[in-house]
Amino acid sequence: MLQRSFLAVLGGLLLAVSFEPVAAAWLLPFGVACFALVTRDLTVRRAGLVGLLFGISFYFVHIEWMRTSVGPDAWVALAIVEALFYGLLGLVSPLLRALPWWPVWLAAAWTTMETVRSGWPFSGMPWGRLAFAAVDTPAAPAVAWVGMTGLTFLLALVGFLLARALEERTRVHAAALVGVLAALVLPAVAPYSVQESGRATVAVVQGDVPGPGNDILFDARGVTENHVDATIDLATDVATGRRPRPDFVLWPENSTAVDPFADAPVNRGIKEAVEAIGVPVVVGGIVDDGPEHILNQGIVWDPLTGPGERYTKQHPVPYGEYIPYRRYWDPKFGQLALISRDMKSGTRTRPLRIAGIDVADAICFDVAYDDVMPAQVRAGAELLTVQTSNASFIFTHQIEQQFAITRLRAIEAGRWLAVASTNGRTGVIRPDGSVVASAATRTTAVLVEEVGLSTDLTPAMRLGAWPSRLFTGSTLVALVAGAVAYRRRREFAGPQHVPAKEPQHA
Repeated sequence: MLQRSFLAVLGGLLLAVSFEPVAAAWLLPFGVACFALVTRDLTVRRAGLVGLLFGISFYFVHIEWMRTSVGPDAWVALAIVEALFYGLLGLVSPLLRALPWWPVWLAAAWTTMETVRSGWPFSGMPWGRLAFAAVDTPAAPAVAWVGMTGLTFLLALVGFLLARALEERTRVHAAALVGVLAALVLPAVAPYSVQESGRATVAVVQGDVPGPGNDILFDARGVTENHVDATIDLATDVATGRRPRPDFVLWPENSTAVDPFADAPVNRGIKEAVEAIGVPVVVGGIVDDGPEHILNQGIVWDPLTGPGERYTKQHPVPYGEYIPYRRYWDPKFGQLALISRDMKSGTRTRPLRIAGIDVADAICFDVAYDDVMPAQVRAGAELLTVQTSNASFIFTHQIEQQFAITRLRAIEAGRWLAVASTNGRTGVIRPDGSVVASAATRTTAVLVEEVGLSTDLTPAMRLGAWPSRLFTGSTLVALVAGAVAYRRRREFAGPQHVPAKEPQHA
């Protein structure tokens, strides 16, 4: 059991370094294979224990950025909760391994586990999905065909087929592994390409954060002033012909951390910037919603008609932007005491209409959830935008992890994507995930780029939530069948025979 525990920890570490900042994605199948190898021939309880060790090793390392940016208590608490899901997967592994072609069923269960923990408890935590490690690999183009969930399944299946090939070393299993690998990288040879229906020019503003750079509230009005000034400077460049006129301007989340409708100086600054550039500006603002709630919104601010359509963040962070069950427990200590009002969740699934363009918007962690951008793309979005702050994480590797997820969303949807951050990472991304332009972190910068528009849907967008439903249903059926097979196997083995001791003669 000691050797298995060591291998479980090693597997979790291999999986962790598959993601940013190391991004050694070629290690991912070996990390997943370790999970299968350490649960082989174990009882349910022991398999759950080594699965938990795997999860602890993986998740504590994967979200280590929380330790310094949010706090060690939040880091430990979240990592333990997420590690429990890998322990649960370990518990069911002996049942699934009792079935023929268990790698398929275990890959489906892994995918289902990721789906569940990405939405529960509260709004869940999608960070660490296998698909998110694939952005700079030959497997990345497959996400346009099968979506994030389908890509996770294929990557998990490669790892589990590798484990079976190592266990049994037969040509059949080796051939199956080669076949899945070929299917996984085939889209890299023939990627799905969408047809463009038009072109537009977008300006993306990164205004920077005054002071230490990791506290958006250090000088909240200073953050807004930076974005106002950068937009006015852009207007000057446009007027003098140094830069093309954009169709619209994108500001990041928390470009105003105070209500732009209630705060007169902030309101005047936004109006000045919008009137100067003469095109709509998508402002990222915190808006009051009564004495107990706030909204995190992307607001389309038109130079003629003023504020119009809005996108409201759909996945506020529990214990970061709201306190779950506050009516029963209202903490007044540490960082939790700073959350005086709860952030409400948005429900919009239609794209924003900006300068005649249908735009799918997402705010910060929203980009990691499957129910935000894909729904807007299916509703007709021609372009993707992400508004994020990330100032709290600016000295950590969280920003690289989120940017990788953002690039994958562009590939999945087959859309150009513009992401605006307060001080990093800001960029413009092609539908193939490549970065056209980006701004250095902790700087003031304005990116002006021509982007393509499209209403064509990738196969992944057409599939929608069906892959998740398929793998969840398959997992439930496999668990029932596996439980029966597991019980029969143990009954057939029967009680262990212990030879009787020979009588001793005096």
